Amino acid sequence: MLDLTGKKALVTGIANNRSIAWGIAQQLHKAGANLGITYLPDDRGRMEKKVAELVDPLNPSLFLPCNVQDEIQIQSAFEAIRSQWGKLDILIHCLAFANKEDLSGGISDTSRSGFSQAMDISTYSLIQLSKEAKPLMQEGGSIVTLTYLGGVRVVPNYNVMGIAKAGLEASVRYLAAELGPQNIRVNAISAGPIRTLASSAVGGILDMIHHVEEVAPLRRTVTQMEVGNAVAFLCSDLASGITGQVLYVDAGYEIMGM
Repeated sequence: MLDLTGKKALVTGIANNRSIAWGIAQQLHKAGANLGITYLPDDRGRMEKKVAELVDPLNPSLFLPCNVQDEIQIQSAFEAIRSQWGKLDILIHCLAFANKEDLSGGISDTSRSGFSQAMDISTYSLIQLSKEAKPLMQEGGSIVTLTYLGGVRVVPNYNVMGIAKAGLEASVRYLAAELGPQNIRVNAISAGPIRTLASSAVGGILDMIHHVEEVAPLRRTVTQMEVGNAVAFLCSDLASGITGQVLYVDAGYEIMGM
């Protein structure tokens, strides 16, 4: 039986009720995990208010600001975890960003600053957060990130984000090798296209979803909850022998040639 009772789980990347991270948080809560939630702060506090209202039914015991481009915020967030929880069992990394102008046109037109920012937020942040989580996972743990097929195949309008996801998947393998001796497992979920705030920046996202519905073996795309279920599994003892892997949760689309 999938049981996360007593596990301390930090979930990043919830922006609204369409976020895949929101589906993950719900399923971890359903399995009994004690949640910590981070949000991206803004000057007017609107994101804090929006995310706080959304996650309130999940009764998170930690609610923390965390902009992964701000070293002080990252350190403060993990100091709060250390102080209030004393440990961390689960880290969920659902962070990605690229400038909209870098998600169209040719990949050779990507700006240096746009490339650096996409890699920093979408890829390096996994390494950065894993480093902070490592000393808190003295009893082992599970780290799960979100990737997409565009990291291994060319997807129209995915551009620099595809390169960032390729780097993310390589990071999963290297982190899994480094952290494995501490019984910390690192895996990724490659989800099918879901209409979220982040995916709305990708041109033709609705066409992509309709294409998957026509071609995937299950003749549909997937839901937040299905991704959340797979993440909960990877975070549980049922997946104790799995690390360094990319698990496709995409209704089987990844296997298709045409």
